[in-house]
Amino acid sequence: MNKYLQDLIKLSKFDTAISMFEPKIENEKAKLATFVETAESIKASINSIYLEIDDVKSKRTKNNIHLAELKTKLDNIAKKNKDVHNDKELKALQLEEEIAKEQISFANEEIERLDNLAKNKEVTLKELQEKLTAEEEDIKEIQVAVDTTIEEINKERNVVYQERSELLDKFDNKILTFYEKIKRWAKDSAVVPVKKQACYGCYMKINDKTYAEVIKAEEIINCPHCGRILYKDDEELVEA
Repeated sequence: MNKYLQDLIKLSKFDTAISMFEPKIENEKAKLATFVETAESIKASINSIYLEIDDVKSKRTKNNIHLAELKTKLDNIAKKNKDVHNDKELKALQLEEEIAKEQISFANEEIERLDNLAKNKEVTLKELQEKLTAEEEDIKEIQVAVDTTIEEINKERNVVYQERSELLDKFDNKILTFYEKIKRWAKDSAVVPVKKQACYGCYMKINDKTYAEVIKAEEIINCPHCGRILYKDDEELVEA
């Protein structure tokens, strides 16, 4: 095989490998992000429950104050009953007393409802706090695993960068410029194999003459359709 073509294939594989490192790292970070997002969601729910509990307690306090006022009102009505002079005044006081008692009954029911609501929210709060604790423990474990994996990926990337750098030190400048021009638009598919007599960049079938030249691998051959650099696939070579 043409030496320059061999170098191009190696360089292309290095570049493809390098371009895959960042997605691998992002994929690892995404694993952790999923758990962190869940934890943040639980925290938001906990904060919301705290606010709801505070609101319930505030409403209960207001009802207690109102209840105390109503009881004072009943005491005052009882005192006024001693000074009633006629049926009209008596009926007015009785009506006022009935309304006050109804309001007291409603206030007590509301306080009971608020107490039950607060208890339920406390139970929910405890469950969320336990869930958050478990989630944070998972995050710690996953963080260690993700950090370890990313460290390994970076080590592997450094090795590839080093090997690529060593290859470029002895690379022909004209060939490199030629490769870079194709890579601008073809990205990581600047150098592709031929399989079943088709360019594996554009997937178009190449003619017999070009195919024969690719099999010989004596020169750098471009796909007549897309311009990518072609080389013979190992399986293709066996079939040929």
